[in-house]
Amino acid sequence: MPDRPISLLIVDDHPAVRDGLRGMFAADGDFEVLGEAADGVAAVEEAERLHPDVVLMDLRMPRRGGVAAIAELTRRGLRCRVLVLTTYDTDSGALPAVEAGATGCLPKDAPRDELFAAVRAAAEGRTVLSPAVASRLVSRARNPRDRRERPALSGREREVLELAARGTPDREIAARLLVSEATVKTHLTHICAKLDADDRAAAVATAYARGILG
Repeated sequence: MPDRPISLLIVDDHPAVRDGLRGMFAADGDFEVLGEAADGVAAVEEAERLHPDVVLMDLRMPRRGGVAAIAELTRRGLRCRVLVLTTYDTDSGALPAVEAGATGCLPKDAPRDELFAAVRAAAEGRTVLSPAVASRLVSRARNPRDRRERPALSGREREVLELAARGTPDREIAARLLVSEATVKTHLTHICAKLDADDRAAAVATAYARGILG
């Protein structure tokens, strides 16, 4: 038993998932659930307010996804560790999440004891990765992608990326910038290509890491 319970913030857009995790951890005296959040924007706000030891973070959420939220937590210098819980062991957002600052990544269907052990390890600052994610990180290190200088983002692409980082839907981005939704999607495709990112979440994380967003 630790000197005090490990404090947690549970972040997931599905109430049933949050309820299940809360019940699981609340039943064990080693843990204390301080709060919950249903999206990345609320996650950052609650983490700053509650100062949990560990944030259990979903990746795919409305307003702001998990990767962007992790990048923002890292940017703000909050001391909490982030353990990503993914639906699929090979979730494409897992690697960007680790690169954005997550301490570890585990599938949501991990056994109870494995999840508890991962949270304890994360609280101590130790990295916890599912085998699939660890394998992909090693593969990337051994076979890095082309690192030649890529074209800089245009002013409009930067505007689109900034709005995307806030979790703004494509339709709203289009309305704000007075362009079509198809144009927004085209800009996002170009942004991902320039940042060597697989999707919007990865592009946002890469942009924060490179100082394009701040």
